Amino acid sequence: MARFIHKEQSEITMDYVNLPEARSDSQQDGGGTSAVSGRKLYKLVAVSFGLLCILQAALNISLRLALVTEARCTNLTDGLERELIHFDRYFQEGWFYLRPSFYYISSSKKSWQESRDDCLQRGADLVVINSKEEQDFTRQFHKLTWIGLLEGETNVTWKWVDGTPLTKSYWGPGEPNDFEGKIEECVEIKFHEMENTWNDASCGDQNFWICEKMIAL
Repeated sequence: MARFIHKEQSEITMDYVNLPEARSDSQQDGGGTSAVSGRKLYKLVAVSFGLLCILQAALNISLRLALVTEARCTNLTDGLERELIHFDRYFQEGWFYLRPSFYYISSSKKSWQESRDDCLQRGADLVVINSKEEQDFTRQFHKLTWIGLLEGETNVTWKWVDGTPLTKSYWGPGEPNDFEGKIEECVEIKFHEMENTWNDASCGDQNFWICEKMIAL
């Protein structure tokens, strides 16, 4: 009986002695698993952080592009609105439009220089004719009108009020001619049905006039 108890105690003692070893092995296995899990978690956090950075950068670029687009659209809308306001004002003041310019036809007569002064006060100048379309447009009003062409200092050349030389002309038959010996240094448009209607005239003559104001869109 005593032996049996001793043996049982011995087994119990042995089990008790072996128990820490078993726990130690278990702890070692658990530590290895924890280390592996920790490394995986670290990699997952690093990848997630990288993706967040890329997403944030893409979002910043998108927002910047959206702001730039909005600013451009706003500026375009504002500019278009201002131009429409200008257009409406010109039409109300009696201007005519032929792209890209507005034209004002006077209702009174003045000398060439007085006519130009009036145009300048309106933010314009006497008309400069650069095309057949513009020539046809300016002669349709059936008035004897001044245009922005005058004789140069050499008396053999003609220039426009914007400083450009005359390249394409629409002189009437026999013009320019300093008729009857008069000094005729300014140019008027006659309202004949023919295409070529320019005539040199004395700058002090009283004529209607045409102002031109270019509009940049």
